[in-house]
Amino acid sequence: MKAALKFASAASAVALSAALAIPGAVAVQFVAVSAAQAAVVNRVEVRGNQRVDADTVRNYISIKPGKSFSNTDIDDAVKALFGSGLFSDVRINQVGSTLVVQVSEYQVVNNVLFQGNKKLKDAALGGAIQLKPRGAFSQAALEADTQAIKEAYKRVGRDDVTVGTQIMDLGENRVNVVFEINEGGRTKIAAINFVGNDAYGDRRLADVISTKRSSFLSFMLRDDIYDEDRLRADEEALRRFYFNHGYADFQVVSAFGELDEATNQYTITITVDEGQRYTFGDVSVESSIPEVDGASLQRLVETRKGDVYNAKDVEDSIIAITENVAGAGYAFAKVTPRGDRNFENRTISVVYTVDQGAKAYVERIEIRGNERTRDFVIRREFDVSEGDAFNQVLIQRAKKRLEALNFFERVEVSTAPGSQPDQVVLVVDLVEKSTGEFSIGAGYSTGGDNAGPSVEGSITERNFLGRGQFIKFSAGGGKNSRDYSFSFTEPYFLGRRIAAGFDVYRQTRKYDDKYQSDITGGTIRFGLPITNNISTQLAYNIAQEKYEYDEDCLSGGVLDPAKCTISPAIKDGIANSPWIKSSVSGTLVYNTIDDMKNPRNGIYANFTTEVAGLGGDAKFVKFTGRASYYQTLSEELDIVGLVSAGAGHIQGFGDDGLRVFDHFKNNDRMIRGFEYNGIGPYDKNGGDHLGGTTYFNASAEAQFPIPVVPESFGLRGAVFADAATLYGSKVNVAGTNIVSTDMELRASVGVGLLWASPFGPLRIDYAVPVKKLDTDNTQEFNFGISTRF
Repeated sequence: MKAALKFASAASAVALSAALAIPGAVAVQFVAVSAAQAAVVNRVEVRGNQRVDADTVRNYISIKPGKSFSNTDIDDAVKALFGSGLFSDVRINQVGSTLVVQVSEYQVVNNVLFQGNKKLKDAALGGAIQLKPRGAFSQAALEADTQAIKEAYKRVGRDDVTVGTQIMDLGENRVNVVFEINEGGRTKIAAINFVGNDAYGDRRLADVISTKRSSFLSFMLRDDIYDEDRLRADEEALRRFYFNHGYADFQVVSAFGELDEATNQYTITITVDEGQRYTFGDVSVESSIPEVDGASLQRLVETRKGDVYNAKDVEDSIIAITENVAGAGYAFAKVTPRGDRNFENRTISVVYTVDQGAKAYVERIEIRGNERTRDFVIRREFDVSEGDAFNQVLIQRAKKRLEALNFFERVEVSTAPGSQPDQVVLVVDLVEKSTGEFSIGAGYSTGGDNAGPSVEGSITERNFLGRGQFIKFSAGGGKNSRDYSFSFTEPYFLGRRIAAGFDVYRQTRKYDDKYQSDITGGTIRFGLPITNNISTQLAYNIAQEKYEYDEDCLSGGVLDPAKCTISPAIKDGIANSPWIKSSVSGTLVYNTIDDMKNPRNGIYANFTTEVAGLGGDAKFVKFTGRASYYQTLSEELDIVGLVSAGAGHIQGFGDDGLRVFDHFKNNDRMIRGFEYNGIGPYDKNGGDHLGGTTYFNASAEAQFPIPVVPESFGLRGAVFADAATLYGSKVNVAGTNIVSTDMELRASVGVGLLWASPFGPLRIDYAVPVKKLDTDNTQEFNFGISTRF
């Protein structure tokens, strides 16, 4: 047989498959060996290459001089060259004893330019497309990138965007790619309609989902963007809401949006089937593991007979039982709830079955999509690691923790088979979102120690350097105040779930144009979770407090009594400043609130003890506590009830005793309808309230939607009644004449307006005191930032 055989006509099937597999191939022509026998060539010659080195082309193919090859080798060579993404056309032909590889290179992208884009910057669009400078150009990639840009604009609420393209030939096989963008107007959501809902009104369900109807604040809140993924998430939110309120048969029949191209507005329709409302029937625990007693696990169950069915309580019960059994040495135990519906009396009996599950181990944890967040930040949220027993409950808990970080738009945790039958690969798919914020705003407050107009700016990063650390710098001020602060928090100190951080701050205040304070301080703190609902925080605090007279009270640098009268107790405090306060504090927090931004059910309680006297001038022991209980009074009318109570006591020790500035002062969180520091012990000689050593307060409130206002505005109304007392004084300064030191009750009633604004929760209250003393200072109207907890 001769060594050199002629190659004949093209193998069209191979060429067609290569053309389909490689997007953008203009033409494919392949000349193959005509005979099935092997052939040998003396050399491989590359033609048509401009940028790609000939040796690089030769390395992609397996055919070598002096070695026999066949049609299959030619097929593989063509596929390899197309698979490199470097060539738009490939031809292979034998000329005598030479194998000629004729290639046509893709054009090279010199630069990618965007024109007409304002809402999305070049960097954001550049990250969404495939074509990159110094990369290969293809028509298929251009078309894909055009669609990717449109999708990016849809995600920011601009569905009517148009994208044109222009290819500028620069010669030498180089091109500039220009995307000409007409962003169009914002695509709004005209209405969100619910169909099939009887138990809950449209307003209540609209509050559950994250997609909102367009309003005058939408340009800031960005919550009126129609997105299929967000709508699917809203479906899941509705399911959880109904499952947690007794509707175990609930399902979303359909959810879709219709775009009116004439108005560029969506109408979203969500059809639901609520089903019947159930309560829990009999609840028990059974175990197929001989060493595990089901009855002893009954105490861990959070579902109770007669309670409204709640899927979250079932999940929490599964977790509690699983952790208890695993802690007893049964790492592969599986807890399965079995529900038995009784349609006649509308109950669901639940049996938690504990079985020995199949043995499976975590081979590895594979994390994808975290371009910024470091792997260890994600891995530490898992209570399992490589080699541990696979536990689905712990995996789901890790998923919730990752979602709670607020670093990601989407978190998906799935499993894949490992290298062995008993091995499992955990796959964590993430979509990151922006974690940095810059904000600046202005406001006005009628109460507190910084009443009046104010402005504040802050820079916050929740995921500093991708390490999961929190950092914030803020500065602000108003007519009578200046504030500067810097905070840093490491959520996993020493590799454990202990939050450690520090704060430094400086505060300046003016009080009634009489005197002013300048406080510079810092705190070192450690936070530790004890259970899912209980946590604690320990802190060391140090501050220097300077007090001095306001210039309006001075004549020649000396206090002028004719210009302003001040209590001798305050004069004594000013004369002995600056003061150093060095203290340690411990706080215990109990939290079962369902939604910290919009609470409707649960309890939030905290108790703090602070001891000052570790150096410094202040020497006291202070106890404070507050508890708030939220309960939905009417699901249909969306009425939420709130009952709160608080108390505090401070006791000095040592020779110096308490300073007047250490005493408690009332504010709007204690009782509304009275001025800041407007009740309690009063010095007749100076005309000043001096604060008290003990206080008690209580409040009852009902919050409700405002019928004429769309729910997307975030406005709710409230009616309330407050009661408080502030009494006791340890001030012992010559010249004072202190009255109102006994326990005397104050009370007020009023109405309020709550607004979940883009600047934070704001509140306006109008309160009328119904019980007060002659020495009290009232303030019926109050406006400022709302602090719930």
